[in-house]
Amino acid sequence: MALKLDTALGIHPQMLQYRTQRMQILANNMANSDTPNYKAQDLTFLSSFEMVNNSRELTVSPEAKYRIPHQRSLTGNTVELSVEQAKFAETTANYQFSLNFLKMKISGLKSAIEGR
Repeated sequence: MALKLDTALGIHPQMLQYRTQRMQILANNMANSDTPNYKAQDLTFLSSFEMVNNSRELTVSPEAKYRIPHQRSLTGNTVELSVEQAKFAETTANYQFSLNFLKMKISGLKSAIEGR
């Protein structure tokens, strides 16, 4: 009986990729917090999840959405640093959670293969 690693690991590798790409976008937003007319972007989970179900691949470009700020800026910049930092911290915690879950899953598969 052949074991398909993609089936055994489920969606978790794609979730790590999604969270990595989201952290890159959020870091880019924070880096451009003082750039005039810069528009903050973010990935939406729902659109990325639908894309994973359809093609098993994640790409940032078509799924990145512009964020509407809570408060307008005189420079036209839509980055709110406190919002970006909170979203980055949340995504980092979720990334670590996914990584730990994937590590436990691989450890369980390894134990099953070794017959423990």
